[in-house]
Amino acid sequence: MRRFFLLTFLACLLAFAQGKKYQPKQEKLPGDPVPQPIAYSHKTHVALGLQCLNCHTMPGEGLEATYPPESFCMGCHQSVKVDSPEIQKLAAYAREKKRIPWVRIYQVPDMVWFNHTLHVKEARIECSLCHGDVAQRDVLFKEKSTGMMACMDCHALRQAPNGCDTCHPSQ
Repeated sequence: MRRFFLLTFLACLLAFAQGKKYQPKQEKLPGDPVPQPIAYSHKTHVALGLQCLNCHTMPGEGLEATYPPESFCMGCHQSVKVDSPEIQKLAAYAREKKRIPWVRIYQVPDMVWFNHTLHVKEARIECSLCHGDVAQRDVLFKEKSTGMMACMDCHALRQAPNGCDTCHPSQ
């Protein structure tokens, strides 16, 4: 891992010395809808009063927002829409005490340190700023960039630290 950072640093230094401008990785935005193991509508659940942090908690250091435990969902779905094929899938996961293999839509590369707690709880940044208007989506897709330039622009706007080691720790 340390070798990777050293090589990345040297590549950046070489590019800088040659006067080349950083070219961010191209992202397709908006992205395609992402098929999930269970059809889930954020729009429906938000309309019923759920908020992001009701389901996506941030325990410990909160490096990744979590998915809710299946037992949490079953709190309502023991009696709500029990005949739905999607709820029956949910019930099977809960009964077998298995995690639903949700497909992550937003993630940063392993070389990036990102802490949800720092951004959401301490800086009080709304989830929609980075994740788009999830509350109005029946099916999710990537609609906001998680690329370096988007993060750096946001940091600059908020006068947050923007040095390389802010998101790319040396160790």
